[in-house]
Amino acid sequence: MATKVRIPAPLRKLTKDQAVVDSNGHTIQEILSELEKNYPGIKERICDETGQVRRFINIFVNGEDIRFKEGIQTKVGSDAEVSIIPAIAGG
Repeated sequence: MATKVRIPAPLRKLTKDQAVVDSNGHTIQEILSELEKNYPGIKERICDETGQVRRFINIFVNGEDIRFKEGIQTKVGSDAEVSIIPAIAGG
């Protein structure tokens, strides 16, 4: 079973308006690479030039923030749900 990756609205133009896409990656890094292969340009919006997730992007695996796990090396089970969520600021 493939991992379900939830795509935020601002990035859906890159996924042909799909809100959820499938991935077979076993880590967040593999999932991001697969997303880039299938949807060119998406990784640069999620990751900085060093390959790390941008400060204003949050990624969750089954509701757990990867920043409190192993970052982009966080392992992802085949039945997991990954959510990519841009941070919202306001005042």
